[in-house]
Amino acid sequence: MPTYQETPKFEHGLPESTGVLVVNLGTPDAPTSGAVRRFLKKFLWDPRVVEYPRLLWWLVLNLVILVIRPPRSAAAYQKIWTDQGSPLLVHSQAIATKLGARLSAVSETPVQVELAMTYGDPSINAAIGRLLEGGARRIVTLPLYPQYSSTTTASVFDALVRELGRQRWIPESRLINNYHDAPGYIDALSASIRESWNENGRGDKLLMSFHGIPESSLLKGDPYYCHCQKTARLLAAALNLQDDEFVVSFQSRVGREKWLSPYTEETVKSLGTQGLSRLDVVCPGFATDCLETLEEIAMQNAEFFVAAGGESLHYIPSLNARDDHVDFLADLILQHISGWNSGVDTQSPSDTRARAMAKGAAS
Repeated sequence: MPTYQETPKFEHGLPESTGVLVVNLGTPDAPTSGAVRRFLKKFLWDPRVVEYPRLLWWLVLNLVILVIRPPRSAAAYQKIWTDQGSPLLVHSQAIATKLGARLSAVSETPVQVELAMTYGDPSINAAIGRLLEGGARRIVTLPLYPQYSSTTTASVFDALVRELGRQRWIPESRLINNYHDAPGYIDALSASIRESWNENGRGDKLLMSFHGIPESSLLKGDPYYCHCQKTARLLAAALNLQDDEFVVSFQSRVGREKWLSPYTEETVKSLGTQGLSRLDVVCPGFATDCLETLEEIAMQNAEFFVAAGGESLHYIPSLNARDDHVDFLADLILQHISGWNSGVDTQSPSDTRARAMAKGAAS
């Protein structure tokens, strides 16, 4: 028989809270080959991420990729690592901290926010444990992925089900599926771009680069490509851009399989040959800056652009913990927990405990 977890610190009359689980993809613990290898092994073994037959993929992953790729990726991480650690973790924690303050200030019931990573630390298992320890009987999960994909959001769902399925007393749970076309998200993106243009001038064209996924995922029904295109269309409209003033592309392709196109690297090189003096690049699919934005776009692709004949590539940072971004995410969470407490018994915790003890409860 399976073994289920005891309900943490269960006592009648303890105040209940609403838990908010903020999830990002994850990051190595350090910019070293060993840490990168451990991270990639977890990440790339997820069948949501790579759908190849398991035995074949085990051989490729362990005998090829985990031998070749960790040193290269570690060198890339070393270029962007900060004194506080990985940029993705630093920015994600800042978002979670600000969200906790925002939600506690406006919620009628106690709210606790925990940050988790699908791969690596802090883990989803540990974060859920802390929420339950704090009395969370309702948990809303916010994956920091504006556009839904089975490779990202669904991986969060899988991890949630595995961990919550181990609990004896399963909390109510809601998953925020996506927010690719939410007005507040588009407003924050457009505001960040306008601020960049006001401070640094405006390039000849704006490239919107999204993370790529295999084209086969689109053909099997993954809505990610459509979500990216809608985000781009809404963002262009918010910025009053004409069709010839922006381009959409997809980055971070791995392997020989066909991925969503056009590819960012090829697009940047092509734009460099067209005589553009400056190319602005924004990555609307990344809630926080990370290896793919800071090293791949701001460094690698900047070099590709100049080598192809362009003068300069200007990267516009992700939203990170900007106030308008956090305010939007707080409003989004409040929409999803709205009405959760309707119909709940409003007697005080002390009255609840007294009634339970009168009926023979031990605690």
